[in-house]
Amino acid sequence: MNKERLGNFISGERRNLGLTQRDLAAALHVTDKAVSKWERGLSYT
Repeated sequence: MNKERLGNFISGERRNLGLTQRDLAAALHVTDKAVSKWERGLSYT
């Protein structure tokens, strides 16, 4: 799976659950900026 596909998956699932990037970040103990990078396919970390 490439970064873009993973990002689209994360974004879609987050939206299906009705979560904001900030909500997801808090649940995973990361920053909302990290979630944004994942969703844009810029980083896995």
